[in-house]
Amino acid sequence: MLLLFKDLIALVEAALNRAFPEAADAAVQAGRPLDPQLAPASRPEFGDFQANGALALAKPLRQAPRQIAAAIVAELEADAAFAALCLPPEIAGPGFINLTLRPEVLAEEVSRRLADPRLGVPAVAADAPPVVVDFSSPNIAKEMHVGHLRSTIIGDALARVLEFRGHPVRRLNHVGDWGTQFGMLITHLREVAPEALRAADAVDLGDLVAFYRQAKARFDSDEAFQAASREEVVKLQGGDPVSLKAWGLLCDQSRREFQRIYDRLDIRLAERGESFYNPFLEAVVEDLAAAGLLVEDQGAQCVFLVGEDGQPSPAPPVIVRKSDGGFNYATTDLAAIRYRFAPAPQGDGARRLIYVTDAGQASHFAGVFQVARRAGWVPEGGRLEHVPFGLVQGEDGRKLKTRAGDTVRLKDLLDEAVERAEADLRRRLAEEGRQEDEAFVTQVATTVGLAAVKYADLSTNRITNYQFSFDRMLALQGNTAPYLLYAVVRIAGIARRGGADAGDITGPLVFTEPQEWALVRQLLQFDRVILEVEEELLPNRLCGYLFELSQVFNRFYDQVPVLKAEEPARASRLALCRLTADTLKLGLGLLGIPTLERM
Repeated sequence: MLLLFKDLIALVEAALNRAFPEAADAAVQAGRPLDPQLAPASRPEFGDFQANGALALAKPLRQAPRQIAAAIVAELEADAAFAALCLPPEIAGPGFINLTLRPEVLAEEVSRRLADPRLGVPAVAADAPPVVVDFSSPNIAKEMHVGHLRSTIIGDALARVLEFRGHPVRRLNHVGDWGTQFGMLITHLREVAPEALRAADAVDLGDLVAFYRQAKARFDSDEAFQAASREEVVKLQGGDPVSLKAWGLLCDQSRREFQRIYDRLDIRLAERGESFYNPFLEAVVEDLAAAGLLVEDQGAQCVFLVGEDGQPSPAPPVIVRKSDGGFNYATTDLAAIRYRFAPAPQGDGARRLIYVTDAGQASHFAGVFQVARRAGWVPEGGRLEHVPFGLVQGEDGRKLKTRAGDTVRLKDLLDEAVERAEADLRRRLAEEGRQEDEAFVTQVATTVGLAAVKYADLSTNRITNYQFSFDRMLALQGNTAPYLLYAVVRIAGIARRGGADAGDITGPLVFTEPQEWALVRQLLQFDRVILEVEEELLPNRLCGYLFELSQVFNRFYDQVPVLKAEEPARASRLALCRLTADTLKLGLGLLGIPTLERM
């Protein structure tokens, strides 16, 4: 209802200004125009919108709130444009103004949505600057595990919403492909598996992970190995051809394994690892020094943080260069911010940077963001946003691990989801006596299994931890992917029974039942929800909306005849079915979840 809201707020603001012209002029001169505080109604019985500003205006206008509300209502009732949009306004309580859109206005908006592939969601300006979404970010020589699940799925959903709005989105995978871990691994492999440094895929990724663990244990306990590893890092950073070849082989092998996961989840990412920013690290130090921000502390070069009041912060400083002359993650992240905001062709020319990582990195990003702002790298209107998320826990409330106590591999988790979905599907087919070919079983099981994993994550407020339960996420009831997918399948069945022209409208839509109007109003909230997700970066808002839409639709279909209704009710109700299906498909698509025609 964004367009209707825009029209309505202009009418209510004009009525307020006409009712209190002197106060309105004074408020404009003071830079604080009178605000009617128009918002969606908190409950259906209050109409579609409420103007709550009379209470806040009581003191400056020196009148009782109901008296102010009455003056505004009088102006609205005299306005022909308002009368064409809304039913007569009502004053409630101490001075709230309840506003209800005319039925014919709502019906016309539904007709517009039926003809609009964007379902009423506006697109941003064609020249909108790029938005960077930094997500997933696994480490080379390690397998993707359940800890990467949330970043990957949340980041993809946010990127999809931003792309749908029309933003040019750079989906960046900031993989850990540089630094001390490579010195450790190359040094260890040179002793135990030198062939891995000379030929591609000489060892599989699982063995590479085991070698990495061995290297880390040696690094932590053996000073000679530690020194050799650091020397290897220096050689790598200095461009030694043998070290670079070994590094490239390890990166390529991991990259192929990562891509198999991304392909399976339908995730698009452009890799731009830590190594990409290596040439820009010296410039970071030079810029910070020129800005007077660098301070030497125990041989390291740091930036000390400040609080909101400008006083020194108790938080640890951001170390930009270590005492041994090396750089760290903070330096790389600062170089990334500097590059991403820099205008093309020197950088990405972005104006919004979104980082999707676990909540444990919140203090790191708070410090890095502050340094970037103080260094002057954030352009006017530029936004730096950390999108934190909680842990994936087992049903016992503890961190999700295998029975052996190891971190769950993401590949294994996805395999099990599909296997469980297939077993459930075969059981239901047997109970119903249905015969389906293996291609159908594979397609449905794969779609439902992967959708269940994605939706279970996205439907939870990302800031909190969530408990991973296959039984709960694969259930056909409740706020789950199977429930929503089944709603789409149910509507597809209605459309098939309704005929080839089901949902096609040649005349005006006619709605008479409360269940119809409830569904109409829910459908027309889609544009608002998408803009909320774009701004607040909370995919669970979209999940909650789609779940509620499915519930409202099911009540409508269970209580109001559709296929057996007389015209024009039949065509109008089939149109509502079609718009519901279109909204569910589009909304699920923005979450990275494909739909099915049959289950």
